[in-house]
Amino acid sequence: MLPKLSVRNSLLLLTVAILLAGVAFGMFQYKTSARSLPVPATVKAASPSSSSPSSVIRFVKNPELAPALNAHDIFGKPVSKADWDGKVVLVNFWATWCPPCREEIPELLELEKEFKGRLRIIGISEDDDPSAKVLKFAQQKGMDYSILMSTPELIESYGGVPALPTSFLIDTQGRVVQKHSGLYPIQSYILEIRSLLGLPVEARVETFADTGQIFLKNAANATELPGVSFAGLTPDQKKQSLHRLNAESCTCGCGLTLSQCRVNDTGCSVSGELAGKVVKEVAHGIKSARPAPSKIAAISKKVSE
Repeated sequence: MLPKLSVRNSLLLLTVAILLAGVAFGMFQYKTSARSLPVPATVKAASPSSSSPSSVIRFVKNPELAPALNAHDIFGKPVSKADWDGKVVLVNFWATWCPPCREEIPELLELEKEFKGRLRIIGISEDDDPSAKVLKFAQQKGMDYSILMSTPELIESYGGVPALPTSFLIDTQGRVVQKHSGLYPIQSYILEIRSLLGLPVEARVETFADTGQIFLKNAANATELPGVSFAGLTPDQKKQSLHRLNAESCTCGCGLTLSQCRVNDTGCSVSGELAGKVVKEVAHGIKSARPAPSKIAAISKKVSE
């Protein structure tokens, strides 16, 4: 049984309880209001999400100048590299019969609108149809940027175009800094273009050596190749292997060297198997029994005839 309290003591306890309740309520109000206050701009600027970009932009180190281009587009307008000075250029290889290309067209038009006057888009059509049909298609889709009809020389100047769509990104100095095959997110294009124009971006810029990612001819500079293991080779054996992979042709019909085919099509089982054989032959000191590239080309031509 609890002892009874006097009236005086009861009033004293009641007063203390009220005071404590008031303090607790005040603390609650302070915490609640503090949570609802906006974060100062200085705090936002110093937040990890702002100081540590979530995206990475990759451009080639020591980029090469874009191939020369002097022609008239399907609209009859001249197209020349002389008009590119100070602009970012997107050279887009495409075709009317290519579903991903058709899907990409609205995004290219959006990019053109977003960077009006600072971005030049040039479409290279690989259609076999006459330019009049391509022109009709372009007009129906509202494609108001320059469109050229492809030629073997033009494709070769860009090092070969393995897939459609394929786009080459050119900086304001006329140098090819990146290449994208297949559909590429428009937001990623925006980041890259803004960076090349010197506009602020929340992204980190990294550079890489072109060992075939941009121009296939540079696969000869690669010291590693997709799907090819040089494990167990001496430095001299690896050098011999790379020399052969850059000298011997793939027989899959691509017309490329084994190194180029590995870079161009990592899923090619033919180049993967042949490259593996080259490495094994070098490791065991076996000389190649395969014909030289020129003989392979001659045999292929004879068979096709």
